[in-house]
Amino acid sequence: MEEAFRAILLGNTAIAVRVGDRVDWGEGMQGGALPSITLQVVSSANQHSMQGPDRLSQSRVQVDVYAASYGDAKVLQRAVLGALDGYRGGSMQGIFHAGSRDGRETGTSEAERPYRVSMDFMTNWSE
Repeated sequence: MEEAFRAILLGNTAIAVRVGDRVDWGEGMQGGALPSITLQVVSSANQHSMQGPDRLSQSRVQVDVYAASYGDAKVLQRAVLGALDGYRGGSMQGIFHAGSRDGRETGTSEAERPYRVSMDFMTNWSE
């Protein structure tokens, strides 16, 4: 799932033109080039039928976009929403936006305080 999810983002022109290949699982930006995207699985569970586990799973994936300005973070957020919300294809049975929140990182200077928009996506996928 992780590889396919990242590939959807990197394959979207509106995202790739802004972040290049700076879409990573579990790695914070920590002084890296902006804008960037960090991905994290918040929760994951296999689905079951009366016969036991099936090949379907559901994961809540948090997508954090980081940018030097609030406006740039919102533009990137809209590109991510356009790429992911309602997506179906390959092993992805459906990706659905579950909520967003805006914020700013803590730091000792303005340069160390990028803007962040966090989005949660319920991701249904098959193995």
